[in-house]
Amino acid sequence: MSDIVRAYYDRMAETERDRLQHPYRRLELESTLRLIDEYFPKAGHVVDIGGGPGRYSIELIRRGYAVSLIDLSPELIAVAEGALRQLGLHTQRTVCANATDLSAIGRESADAALLLGPMYHLVEPSDRCQALSELRRILKPGAPAVVGYINPWGILRSGLFEFPDCYADEPHIRELLGSSVQVGEQRAFTEAAFTTPPDAMRELRAAGFAVEARAGVEGFASGMLSALEQIAQQDRGAYRTIRSLVAETCTHPAYRDCTEHLHIVVRRLG
Repeated sequence: MSDIVRAYYDRMAETERDRLQHPYRRLELESTLRLIDEYFPKAGHVVDIGGGPGRYSIELIRRGYAVSLIDLSPELIAVAEGALRQLGLHTQRTVCANATDLSAIGRESADAALLLGPMYHLVEPSDRCQALSELRRILKPGAPAVVGYINPWGILRSGLFEFPDCYADEPHIRELLGSSVQVGEQRAFTEAAFTTPPDAMRELRAAGFAVEARAGVEGFASGMLSALEQIAQQDRGAYRTIRSLVAETCTHPAYRDCTEHLHIVVRRLG
């Protein structure tokens, strides 16, 4: 993962801290927690790789897990440590490291893991393979993980509302219909890799994982950022209903392949 990505998250640490509190971005949190509750063991050691400001680590600790938090950005690590301290919570360890080098975590020491973020910032195939190899190394045989991707098919929809001017560049937009796409800083929030659901599943299976489920974590509300902001302000009851329904249906075939964030539940083979 490049210095560009590290510098971006160091610069945006405070914004990233609050990202999952946004009415639209919170859908990602709720859907992912539902996957954790369904597929993770009820206790054990969970490694939160790319855990950033610690939002998922906090939820995992509250559920009784021992948590190791790993992130590339020193600033995000500092934000996470501050949030945990304020809540009186503690990780088993907090490490500033690249997802391609998890040497701080022992072999087959994790009962489950999150890999949310690194796979959409690792643009080199060798780095992507290394990150998945490290994930497999730290997981116990049969242990689950949730691996996150940015899905270009979902970007097509959200872009209609968030960056409609980009559709003037037809060749670039048509790239999103195909395979994996590398995106430079000038076209994305930072250096990124967008991966279609079929490519993501092929990549995971090639790395020694069985795919158990996949979720489009924004669900049927994908692309509705402004609408969710308005509903959350005007009718909290309606907003709670939408959040619940999105989480309940995020693995439905109608939604799982057409949202911005694709989260895939895998288990280590062998």
